[in-house]
Amino acid sequence: MGRQLVPLTAATLPDLPADCRSCVFWELDPVRGAAAERAGRQSTEKASWITAVTLDWGPCGWVAQVDGSPAGYILYAPPAYVPRSGGFPTGPVSSDAVQLITGRVEPGYENEGLGRMLVQSMARDLLLREVRAIEVFGDERWQRSACMLPTGHLRAVGFEVVRPHPAVPRLRMELKSTVTWRADVELALDRLFGRKGPAPALGAS
Repeated sequence: MGRQLVPLTAATLPDLPADCRSCVFWELDPVRGAAAERAGRQSTEKASWITAVTLDWGPCGWVAQVDGSPAGYILYAPPAYVPRSGGFPTGPVSSDAVQLITGRVEPGYENEGLGRMLVQSMARDLLLREVRAIEVFGDERWQRSACMLPTGHLRAVGFEVVRPHPAVPRLRMELKSTVTWRADVELALDRLFGRKGPAPALGAS
């Protein structure tokens, strides 16, 4: 089985699940997001956002392919490019961090190491850019695939809550910690984006 990562660009945007490539929850503020929905321009606005971030800052995501077929993706960017995050009660994201926006592994590809591959690729990319940390808004009430990631799974892979909240805590991972991921954390990384079943309980370091 051949696996590879390709940058997430306007050209590879069609490789994302339909509900993801037309979602601008994070990329636009609520007013512009509602206007884009009314005009049916969500996919166009998403492509424009990815292009703008890539030109200004650099690659902002990866698409995982298995035997040439899209199997998952990850999306991240500095908080200045994510207007929705400023409206969260646990925002804003720290100025020294990049925001993990969202990601997904497609059904049928879970537990094959794609989640780990996506997160490690993001971490390597950000370390090369001398970014100190990754922050993310977790969903304490997560029940299905959506724009946010489940808090329990985020904590299982090494994120720590820095701003508690009963529904949408903000979590942080220092990038230096990514070089010491244990085997159980690697399993949890696979579960994070596949998101099947409860997050695994982690043992002591």
